[in-house]
Amino acid sequence: MAAKILIADDESRIRKLVNDFLSREGYEIIEASDGKEALDVFYDKNPDLVILDVMMPKFTGLEVCKEIRESSGVPIIILTAKDTESDELSGFSSGADEYISKPFSPKILVARVNALLRRSSTFNIEDVLDAGKIHIDINAHLVSVDGSEIVLSVKEFELLCYFINNQGIALSREKILDNVWDYDYFGDARTVDTHVKKLRAKLKEYGKYIQTIWGMGYKFEVKEEK
Repeated sequence: MAAKILIADDESRIRKLVNDFLSREGYEIIEASDGKEALDVFYDKNPDLVILDVMMPKFTGLEVCKEIRESSGVPIIILTAKDTESDELSGFSSGADEYISKPFSPKILVARVNALLRRSSTFNIEDVLDAGKIHIDINAHLVSVDGSEIVLSVKEFELLCYFINNQGIALSREKILDNVWDYDYFGDARTVDTHVKKLRAKLKEYGKYIQTIWGMGYKFEVKEEK
């Protein structure tokens, strides 16, 4: 069955451009022309990936992204003309997995869609990870902290799995980018910091497992209170 992709943009020409290229890849495309419609379509159609413009009527793409993240870890790509560093970090802080600036290469967009969908489905093995109070059911793509389930984006899930699989190892931001973003990622290493901040917040008191190594990166280590 073809993956369903929601394209939300108030510019019809952008929707058509993205639709044309992704349809050629065999994806089923659904569209929305404003933020409210995007949320309505999301809850009704349950897409496998969402592409959001930032500047949309009724609700902005960032507002839509935040609401989706309250209940779903579906891959989200922000597609926008707002291309400053602060804009990009705002997108990641809202829960986006990718941020692509307009004008964009449709081929690059397709490559990133393919990669995100591939990554979101590659954990299709019977396996679990446990680290202190954190439990991950990889096959079901579920994470629980001290018995309570939490919702993570695709990148947050991959980042947590990567940390747990490399417990006690000092990891540079560049190494994390290379391993969690599995294609040529031309982003800033501060992207890692933004995702770590969000992940720590969702892990609550157990966010302390992710330790900062100043001037280098991070190390995941479980230290239970006695």
